[in-house]
Amino acid sequence: MMRSLWTAASGMTSQQFNIDTIANNLANVNTTGFKKSRVDFQDLLYQTVRYAGTPVNAGAQIPTGIELGHGVRPVATQKIFTQVGFRQTDNPLDLVIEGDGFFQVMMPDGTIAYTRDGSFKRDGEGRIVTSDGFPLFPEVTIPEDALSINIGTDGTVSVLTAGSNEPINVGQIQLARFVNPAGLKSMGRNLLAQTASSGEPIVGTPGLDGFGSIAQGYVEMSNVQVVEEMVNMIVAQRAYETNSKAIQASDDMLQTANNLRR
Repeated sequence: MMRSLWTAASGMTSQQFNIDTIANNLANVNTTGFKKSRVDFQDLLYQTVRYAGTPVNAGAQIPTGIELGHGVRPVATQKIFTQVGFRQTDNPLDLVIEGDGFFQVMMPDGTIAYTRDGSFKRDGEGRIVTSDGFPLFPEVTIPEDALSINIGTDGTVSVLTAGSNEPINVGQIQLARFVNPAGLKSMGRNLLAQTASSGEPIVGTPGLDGFGSIAQGYVEMSNVQVVEEMVNMIVAQRAYETNSKAIQASDDMLQTANNLRR
């Protein structure tokens, strides 16, 4: 059987995976804080028919060898943590991180998840929570008689209550960052989880020690560029078609060989 059939098939499978990733990027073009993914490919093993440098005669050597590749495979989907822009909402619990860092969220099992989605709400107990009800960590509770909420660039949360002329400090938002944020595991719900590849979280105050500052009344837009993804989709589709033509050409060659007669 011709090797090209399997080689081209690996190309089609890889481009299908590429299209799946592009489709997910486009589906999340309006998802708050979403970071697009990129597929990295790697060529497969090579069969060496003749080694480069093989001596032939009188000290002469073959300058280049003969190697035959066996196709391609996807080896990584890497998240790209670039910032594109912010959208003003004037909602006091909508927050963005201008720079590096993640909000910390307490999960029901007691673990900490991380997110760039700062569209927070208040639950029935006054806690600042995500859209799924997971509380911010460290926990911040807004008094029920609060008239206004102010969140500083350093994450300080203060409120003005009825009958008071001075704002009251009710909590401090802390951020986390990682040596390798691309190594974080996607959990869905705009949440990421720590892995051995991401490293341990470095926790600190917004605006200090390399952490981004917090801006109130804004949400972070998805960094998916529709035009770029459409171009990537066209390239992937053409690569898929080219590999299918390689399979068709291999099949035609096999058919010709099968039809040979003495």
